[in-house]
Amino acid sequence: MEDPEVTEALVIAIDGPSGSGKSTVSKAVARQLGLAYLDTGAMYRVAAVWLERHGALDRPELMPGLIDTMPLELSLDPDDQFFRLEGEDISALIRSTTVSTYVSKVSTCLGARAVLVARQQAVVAAEQQPGGWSGGRGIVAEGRDITTVVAPEAAVRVLLTASERARLARRALEVHGAADAAALAATADQVVRRDRDDSTVAQFMEAPAGVTVVDSSALTIEQTVQAVLDLVPG
Repeated sequence: MEDPEVTEALVIAIDGPSGSGKSTVSKAVARQLGLAYLDTGAMYRVAAVWLERHGALDRPELMPGLIDTMPLELSLDPDDQFFRLEGEDISALIRSTTVSTYVSKVSTCLGARAVLVARQQAVVAAEQQPGGWSGGRGIVAEGRDITTVVAPEAAVRVLLTASERARLARRALEVHGAADAAALAATADQVVRRDRDDSTVAQFMEAPAGVTVVDSSALTIEQTVQAVLDLVPG
C-alpha cells in the first residue's frame, strides 16, 4: 500500500501506556509523512529535571510558575531529537532511571500539567502554519492525553496499546538491553507504577469515543506504523 499523501496540515495524536511503542511508531509515522514530531512525555521529564534543580519536586504550589519560565529548546525532527535546558543538552539525562523515579511528581500535578499542555498546544498550532518546522504539513504528537486534551480535534486519534508482558519486555530491552526475568523485574516498577500514577490524571488505558485502538502486542513495528498510516484521510 502506498503511503498516504498529505495535502494540508495534518495532526496525528497518539496516546498509550509505557512500552506500547508510542515513540518509535510516532517517529516513523512522522518520518514517512514529512511531519514534525512532538514527544510530550519528554517535556514532563525535562520539567522534572528543572524542578529538581530548583528544589521544587515536592512543592506543587511552585511548579506551574517555574515550568512557565522553563528555558526549554526542543527539536521536532524525528531523525534528530534533542532537548536543551538553559543551553545544556539533557536528552540522555531525561531518559535515566533516576529521572524516571520522580517524573510522576510532575505529571500528576494538575497545575504543572496545565502549563505543559498550553506549551504543547502552542507547538501543535505552530506546525499547522507555514513557519513551522514542517512547513505547515503538520505534526505527530504522542503522550498520555493528546487525543483528549492537547489535540482533541486531531484528524487521526489513536490509542496505541499492548499487553503488559509485551510492554515490560520492550521497556526492559530499551533500558537494560535484555528481557530476561531480572530485567523484567527491574523494569516493572517504573512501567506499572508510572502508568498507575498517571492514570489518575490522564485517560490512556481505554479509548474514548472517536479514538481508534491499535493493539501492537502481536504486531511488528512496521505493521503498527502501517496501521496508523491506514487511518490518515485522503
